[in-house]
Amino acid sequence: MQEPPDTAPGPRPRAERRRDAERRLAGDVDLWLASASPDGAPYLVPLSFDWDGEALLVATPADSPTGRNLAAGRTARLTLGHTRDVTVVDGVVEVLAIDALPGPQGDRFAARTGFDPRELATPYRWFRISPRRVQAWREADELTGRELMRDGRWLA
Repeated sequence: MQEPPDTAPGPRPRAERRRDAERRLAGDVDLWLASASPDGAPYLVPLSFDWDGEALLVATPADSPTGRNLAAGRTARLTLGHTRDVTVVDGVVEVLAIDALPGPQGDRFAARTGFDPRELATPYRWFRISPRRVQAWREADELTGRELMRDGRWLA
């Protein structure tokens, strides 16, 4: 079910959009992650994530299309929210073996998402995605100024 659009008049200032995007990163549990194979074939999946204030942590089977794409390309695009209040993140990917992440970080991921890939028989990897560009908008009146982060630095 799609949420109704926000009825606040006019576009939000950039600083407010950043606060809203950071709230979504801290509060949401699921996102859509897009990756591409080495030959450019796109792949889109929903994944659970954890945000530590600097990067997003996801886990997926090492041999899945997403796992292979992230390991090969080291970039990802992800979205949070719905079409009338979206946050889009482009990031660089660090690949970590499932046992390479410190225990407290894995525990936090498991508590937040209700999913602990360390306990599964299928070989998983962690993928730590550091944002390089963040955009957010609700309606057409927010397309101008939608860029909130560029080259890994917040603009507001």
